[in-house]
Amino acid sequence: MILILTIFCKVLVLAVPVLITMAYFTLIERKVMAAMQRRRGPNVVGIYGLLQPFADALKLLVKETILPTRANLFLFILAPVITFVLSLVGWAAIPFGSDSVLSDLNVGILYLFAISSLGVYGIILSGWASNSKYAFLGALRSAAQMISYEVSIGLVIICVLLCSGSLNLISIVEHQREVWYVVPLFPLFIIFFISALAETNRTPFDLPEAEGELVAGYNVEYSSMGFALFFLGEYINMILMSALTVILFFGGWLPPVDVFVLNYVPGVIWFSIKVIFFMFTFVWVRSTLPRYRYDQLMRLGWKVFLPISLAWVLLVASILMVFDYLP
Repeated sequence: MILILTIFCKVLVLAVPVLITMAYFTLIERKVMAAMQRRRGPNVVGIYGLLQPFADALKLLVKETILPTRANLFLFILAPVITFVLSLVGWAAIPFGSDSVLSDLNVGILYLFAISSLGVYGIILSGWASNSKYAFLGALRSAAQMISYEVSIGLVIICVLLCSGSLNLISIVEHQREVWYVVPLFPLFIIFFISALAETNRTPFDLPEAEGELVAGYNVEYSSMGFALFFLGEYINMILMSALTVILFFGGWLPPVDVFVLNYVPGVIWFSIKVIFFMFTFVWVRSTLPRYRYDQLMRLGWKVFLPISLAWVLLVASILMVFDYLP
């Protein structure tokens, strides 16, 4: 019983900050986009609009849940729950410091890759169970898009694993004490971050939610808490991909240079600063770039990113073997 309570407390300590961060990420996104477009943004609920996320959550919570007459109700309700739960369980393997991780898995990177691959099931189920052509087309688009860019993400991760010689996320970060992997693997970092935008269905790759064509995509029939769970899952996934980018390419919780003053700053602070920067980049990209056409999206994934990432796997493996640098 004590063990169960301990695990439950650890999960709460991880889940609550993630949910609060996600809530204020939505506020920051609206504020930043308003500033870029010379608007005010949310500024009514609370001081400087700081209570706006809680007002939005309350509004979604009290709205009526509408269930389509011809929908498969069990799968219709299950789909957003799957999406939300999978977005949360991925955080179990994310290390915030050398000793700050819920579950220090030896195959942590494979665990995260498996969880991200399962995320497509919630979207497919929502589109199919809604019994709506628009929702189904949005689900098909999203599934094809996520599968296409997961291939490039996987090949990029293989290059990082070749350099570190470990599947453990803490070990990957510790191998970057001398130099962050973004320096030797900069083209792969660009591919990874763009693929992360596509993986999370964010602008300019928000084709599953193309308002002009599909109304709202796979979640068009959802309201109230069903829509809120999809919303939560999407934003938590964005924060997760930002954290993974920091771990794989930017030294995780390590400071930029090995200086005593910088080393004195807690690792969690460094990790948070880097993650916030990439969260801001997600918003920046949304504010500035137009949406891709679907054929451009697929061509970029299969004809550009896949050959380049595959060539880099061969190049990195060859260099490590020739110079006997394999860990």
